[in-house]
Amino acid sequence: MLINPSLFSMQYHKPKLKWLLWLLFLAVVAMALTFAGGKIYQNWDNDPDRGAIAITDGAFGESYSTPVYLDQGWSRSDSLWFYNTTQGSGLMPYDLFVVLEQANSEERFRSDANIDYYRYLPQKPTFFNPDGLPVGFVKETYRGKDYIGFTCAACHTAQVNYQGQAIRIDGGPAMADMVGFLTGLEKALITTREEEEKRERFVDEVLALRNDYRQREQVLESLDKWSENVQLYNTINHSRVDYGYGRLDAFGRIYNRVLQHVLNQEQLGKLLRRVESPTGRYLLTPEQVDLVLDGVNATVIRDDEFQLITRRLQSQEEGYPGLNQRDMLRIRNAIFNEPNAPVSYPFLWDITHSDYVQWNGIANNAGMGPLGRNAGEVIGVFALLDWEARSPRFSLSAHLTGQSNKRKRISFTSSIDLVNLQRLEAHLGRLQSPQWPEEILGEIDREKAQRGERIYGQYCQSCHQLIERDAWDRIIVGKMLDIDKAGTDPAMAENSVQYRGWSGNFAGTYQSTGVGPLVLEEEAPVVQILTAATTGVVATPDPDKGFIRRRLDWLYTLGLSFFENEIKYSVRSGDYRPDTTAEPYNSLLSYKARPLNGIWATAPYLHNGSVPTLYDLLLPVKRPGDPEDGEYRPDDFMVGSREFDPVKVGFRSDGYDGFRFRTLRRGDWNTGHEYAAGRTPQLNGETLPALSAKERWELVEFLKTL
Repeated sequence: MLINPSLFSMQYHKPKLKWLLWLLFLAVVAMALTFAGGKIYQNWDNDPDRGAIAITDGAFGESYSTPVYLDQGWSRSDSLWFYNTTQGSGLMPYDLFVVLEQANSEERFRSDANIDYYRYLPQKPTFFNPDGLPVGFVKETYRGKDYIGFTCAACHTAQVNYQGQAIRIDGGPAMADMVGFLTGLEKALITTREEEEKRERFVDEVLALRNDYRQREQVLESLDKWSENVQLYNTINHSRVDYGYGRLDAFGRIYNRVLQHVLNQEQLGKLLRRVESPTGRYLLTPEQVDLVLDGVNATVIRDDEFQLITRRLQSQEEGYPGLNQRDMLRIRNAIFNEPNAPVSYPFLWDITHSDYVQWNGIANNAGMGPLGRNAGEVIGVFALLDWEARSPRFSLSAHLTGQSNKRKRISFTSSIDLVNLQRLEAHLGRLQSPQWPEEILGEIDREKAQRGERIYGQYCQSCHQLIERDAWDRIIVGKMLDIDKAGTDPAMAENSVQYRGWSGNFAGTYQSTGVGPLVLEEEAPVVQILTAATTGVVATPDPDKGFIRRRLDWLYTLGLSFFENEIKYSVRSGDYRPDTTAEPYNSLLSYKARPLNGIWATAPYLHNGSVPTLYDLLLPVKRPGDPEDGEYRPDDFMVGSREFDPVKVGFRSDGYDGFRFRTLRRGDWNTGHEYAAGRTPQLNGETLPALSAKERWELVEFLKTL
């Protein structure tokens, strides 16, 4: 009797197949229960004030009652979940931050008064926020250690104050001074390290928490490490353009963090050998370079190695260069690009419905685009990047980033939480723009607004489409306009395209662009290096989870990101320079116009915050030969106050000691977008006549209704 071998094989494998099916079923059930449990947990924090508190005699003499919220499509629990959901940011160890004193007093650095001074938003303790951290500050746990980190909400939650009443705006641009905050943090850490009494109090209080530290030496070692880390970050990102309140060169800082973490030993060696002094001599001899780089990883330089290199460059010991601060800055400038193009924090409503995002439309919002964009954002706000060299074996991240044929490959292990990034993006899909609260800010003159609507249709609507703010199927089309035609400050757009850096392990790899693949050289556009790096991050499962769960979570996240995203790929709309094989990023030399719903709550205006109010935006820039008695955009005004001006529509811009914004240098210019002043042509090339004062006020009144 003959036996059918295929039948025998199938019968033999039936038990194994059965167990595999059961395991798959259990995994699916576990994921479903986890998802359902997460949804339930997400609604547990339901504080009636959403954690907000009143402030008495705050910064610039402002006092306000407990903030109220407008109807933006989010419940109380929706806001609190957004404020307190980690995305993988790790600025410094949590225990060190919560007990740290200010540099010049024994008051906590995280005190409500100090947080308000930097224009972040103090909160009371709630279920998700038991330590009462400010809006957008959160405890992040990574590889068994706790860190303080930022969430999206830190930069994208606004507040408007009017006659003692505060209005909290979810998804609005923060007034935060992140540079001032980090500078103050550096001073507080260094002072704590150097002053004995302050240091002893600090050590005792950290140990009393009994969390991540058990011995005095551990605390002191950690204090040294993170003092250096914050100082190094601030030094790398120092800019001659002062940001002030409400602005940040986020892209410049993201670019620099990526360059720091992809740089390899060989390229750093070449770079150090090239840096010259003002006299034309090389700063370092070949022998000094070899000594400085001794023992440093060949493929990717870790944070602790970067700090070691910095110390060696400044060391006075025999054989080391002993560089002064000025020479260190020359080396910094050879590695990094100056982040000198600060922009206002964008508002987040409608972001998940938009075809392209960021001020210059750099991020395509289709498919997996939002996940990569958000991964880049977390890199900028202190994700812990444990990127390391691995020997050749199959790796999806290596394959997708073009490293398959490399002798060593970067493994993009990090604290970035892809699951939460996808959940946060989906959460923003329900956020709506705020409507003008007439009961607080005053009634809108409907007849005047109706006349203003006709002006809007003629002067504004060709770029700024009108939408239904609560339409679930809305699609926001950004109208791109060439920087030369818009006339606004070009720094952000130009930097995004023109900045270059050392590409590390990506040198010699194929990277895709919109016009075809290119091979990255050792010195390459940073925009392409960033794209490659975020691709590697997105392709890397969470290292903090078990083997099976991290892969299931990763597949689940990618699936939701792709299939839940209603935005499909489309070409950019507008009037801009086309990408070519010779200039593959030409289209980024433009700025994006988008709908103006909720615009009243997003001052100051223009992408770089150089115009204080909507009324001022309708005025021309004063040029040589213009009449002295005319109305012009202010060239000098104060920023930092949250006190609202409901007439001109913006924040108070004089009469207090805030940040003085001067529009004199590149990055700060207030030029361009002078449509209402009759100086900037429309998309069709026609230049419309300047509006009268009466027409300007009518247009402002209509803008309040959006």
